[in-house]
Amino acid sequence: MNNSVLSSKYSAGPHGIGDPNDRSLRKVEIEVLIPKLMREKAKTEKCPKIVKDFEECCKEASLLMVVKCRKENSALKECLTTWYKNEEFKQQCTEQYLNQRSEYRKTGVKKPIKRV
Repeated sequence: MNNSVLSSKYSAGPHGIGDPNDRSLRKVEIEVLIPKLMREKAKTEKCPKIVKDFEECCKEASLLMVVKCRKENSALKECLTTWYKNEEFKQQCTEQYLNQRSEYRKTGVKKPIKRV
C-alpha cells in the first residue's frame, strides 16, 4: 500500500519519485523549470558570443556598466527573446527536460548541475 500524500503518478516508479514513463507536465515545470533550461541553453548554445561580449563589457565598465553596456545588453536581450519565442527550440528543451526527469525517476540519481 502507498502511504504517500502525493498522487500515485508522483510517488510511483522504482524509487517512489514518479513514473519514469509519465509525460505529463506540472505547472511549475512548464512555467519555471523548462524556461530555466531554455535560458541556460540559449546562453550557452545559441548566443554565446553575445553573452561573452556583454560579460566583457560589464567587467571593463565596473560600476558604470548600466550606462556603458546598453548596446550589449540590448543585443543579449534580443538574442535570448528570439530563442524564448521559438516553438521548435521550446519543444527541444521540453523533450530534454522530460528525458532528464525520466532518467532521474528510473535511477534516483540527480544529474549534477553544470555551472558556466
